[in-house]
Amino acid sequence: MKLIRAVYDALPPGGAFIAIEAFIDDARRENVFGLLMSLNMLIEFGDAFDYSAADFEKWGREVGFTRFEVIHLACPSSTAIAYK
Repeated sequence: MKLIRAVYDALPPGGAFIAIEAFIDDARRENVFGLLMSLNMLIEFGDAFDYSAADFEKWGREVGFTRFEVIHLACPSSTAIAYK
């Protein structure tokens, strides 16, 4: 949340925050790569996980972003864009 808030504060009105991640699908049942990365985070850090695009949007709305877009790429990763 600290990073998302810092990005929001640094952006001018209309600016965009772009994240490229191996997002887990919102139902947490697809994207094996993202799910394995989430498991790896849990094993390495205990209380850590990869997140879904819905999580990204929820956290972005909490700091003030108003519009969101997800672009699925031709790999396990996707691009999420949050607009100020």
